[in-house]
Amino acid sequence: MITPMRVFVLLFNARTENEGIHTIQVGDGQSPASGHRNKVLMFESEDDATRYALMLEAQDFPTPTVEAFDSEEIKEFCQSADYDWEIVPTDSALAIPPEVNVEETDWKPESEEDVAEEILPPNQESPEKPELSDSELESIRRKLEGLL
Repeated sequence: MITPMRVFVLLFNARTENEGIHTIQVGDGQSPASGHRNKVLMFESEDDATRYALMLEAQDFPTPTVEAFDSEEIKEFCQSADYDWEIVPTDSALAIPPEVNVEETDWKPESEEDVAEEILPPNQESPEKPELSDSELESIRRKLEGLL
């Protein structure tokens, strides 16, 4: 039996009802047999997944969250959604997001107002300058270090 391994994938709106997983489209779409297919990238390295997420962000894509999963869980999801999957090995040639991204996604980016409603009860004013949690500061620090 193959031992499942921990992999990292990119999620949008993580842990919400509007959660979406990042996929790339493969295939040239020129014929029905070679139509576009969605592929989930499973990174062996959290650092590689974070760098990929930063490159997406640099393309004005909504900021994804890097999440750890059991590889078998992702494979099962891909089979149920009819998606392909690919494991991106640690220290392999850096995966680069495609230059062209789809215009419409199956999920919608959450507005700042939607996020504020989840954090604060209605009728409570949001602070002028919210303070960042330690985990948010650490995430920003990792992103900045990844740019060096």
